[in-house]
Amino acid sequence: MSGTRTAFIGLGTMGYPMAGHLAKAGHEVVVFNRTLSRAEAWVAEHGGRFAETPAAAAKDAEFVFSCVGNDDDLRGIALGETGVLAGIGQGAVFVDHTTASGQVARELDAAARESGARFLDAPVSGGEIGAQNGVLTVMAGGEAEDFARAEPVISAYARAVTLMGPAGSGQLTKMVNQILVSGVIQGLAEGVHFAQRAGLDVGRVVDVLSKGAGQSWQLDNRARTMTADEFDFGFAVDWMRKDLGIVLSEARQNGARLPITAVIEQFYAMVQARGGGRWDSSSLIKLLSEE
Repeated sequence: MSGTRTAFIGLGTMGYPMAGHLAKAGHEVVVFNRTLSRAEAWVAEHGGRFAETPAAAAKDAEFVFSCVGNDDDLRGIALGETGVLAGIGQGAVFVDHTTASGQVARELDAAARESGARFLDAPVSGGEIGAQNGVLTVMAGGEAEDFARAEPVISAYARAVTLMGPAGSGQLTKMVNQILVSGVIQGLAEGVHFAQRAGLDVGRVVDVLSKGAGQSWQLDNRARTMTADEFDFGFAVDWMRKDLGIVLSEARQNGARLPITAVIEQFYAMVQARGGGRWDSSSLIKLLSEE
């Protein structure tokens, strides 16, 4: 599927390459970014054009995609006189890839319906590398008909796109993902720290364990960088703590008991207090390896 009129709102670490994959797949792309120079750079690299407001970008688009920072950012680009929903056409599909709350997803679903448009909450997993390589995993919430229309376009930057249920279900699934990832990172940090204190060759430990039940993406990709004290890349602590805050807020509403997640969220607060907000989320090990 190519030649579709699309708009992409938010050209950050994830959005910039995602929008680029849409252009490479042959779709018409209009972009918007709060920092104009970023939009200008994207157009210089990929073609298309940029708009001065989200509403202007959404005008005439069959699909509008967004990827911004948090609930407030999302409401800011979606609502109001210059927001996406002020410019989007009847029957167009607004697909949001922000990791946000289930509440804001449901709010925007209702607002889109009032505007005559459709909405999918569709957070992603795979990080910056996944976005650059076009192999993200997308978990979506919304109506099956809208998902079926959007899936072929989303596939320009994703290797797996799955409808999880009604509006908000994509965000809830992403919350499960962050619970799992943060728990694995803490376990890996403790395992690497233990191996170091025991005098083991961590590289050899990783090679052995990667062939057994302890294998994980985090083990394969972060154990060696943890050992080397390298954290100037990847999914930032600030982002992970934001995501875990969303998880814990939702858990308070639905009654889920997340004692380990609550502790890890506070560990990330400690890393932030040490000035590590932009370090990779694997930097949890610094709480163990430094006195």
